[in-house]
Amino acid sequence: MLYLIGLGLGDAKDITVKGLEVVRRCSRVYLETYTSILTVGKEALEEFYGRKLILADREEVEQEADNILKDADISDIGFLVVGDPFGATTHSDLVLRATKLGIPYRVIHNASIMNAVGCCGLQLYKFGETVSIVFWTDTWRPESFFDKVKKNRQNGMHTLCLLDIKVKEQSLENLMKGRKIYEPPRYMSVNQAAQQLMEIVQNQRIRGEEPAITEETLCVGLARVGAEDQKIAAGTLQQMCTVDLGEPLHSLIITGGSIHPLELEMLNLFSVPKNSLESQSIDGLGT
Repeated sequence: MLYLIGLGLGDAKDITVKGLEVVRRCSRVYLETYTSILTVGKEALEEFYGRKLILADREEVEQEADNILKDADISDIGFLVVGDPFGATTHSDLVLRATKLGIPYRVIHNASIMNAVGCCGLQLYKFGETVSIVFWTDTWRPESFFDKVKKNRQNGMHTLCLLDIKVKEQSLENLMKGRKIYEPPRYMSVNQAAQQLMEIVQNQRIRGEEPAITEETLCVGLARVGAEDQKIAAGTLQQMCTVDLGEPLHSLIITGGSIHPLELEMLNLFSVPKNSLESQSIDGLGT
């Protein structure tokens, strides 16, 4: 059996009881390392689980999945994913590969950023399509995801923005020369995401377009959701450029065109600066 096991969002203890039981009886256990991270490292997980873990990077999972699935037809193999196993499409591919090989699978779910964002007070059923914001480079500055933000705003829906993670990435030079030399890990902050969004807004104005959001659009920054030191900040897009949320992982929410009074009351618990959002001229509050 192939087991896909969600680890939750915080630390080693966020695994479910059912998940932990499976981990302890598997013959091999892999830890997927490229779609998200916990607040603790591999060693802490191994100590709590009582098992050695095999790190599985993007290349291993997407190009060498047969190594992970080896002997899964005659023994139990565990595949650990931060959050929920199906929070990333990569893991659907692993299930399909297993099925084609006649290997049965089972999923043990856990909390994911996709539902844990409700901690900020915005109602989950009012979220539209989720988008990803990637690190820009000198030659690659994609804006296509912004169309989805616009559509969500038009429908009065909030947009969850998942921020880029660069783990075990190669520079263009090393990639071209075939050198297995990797860049240090990078995790996009709310500040960086907000700054890129501000630039997209300016670019659209220069092109004579009406941007879907402005500097005054109400946004919510979240950091380390599920951890004891999780942090939430609600304010304008402009404020998100400078708010200090600390260590990764970060996520950003762009609110929809209207905010329910109950949502607003909750967001006021996290307002930046410490004054009522109702008293500010913020796009999205009907002011």
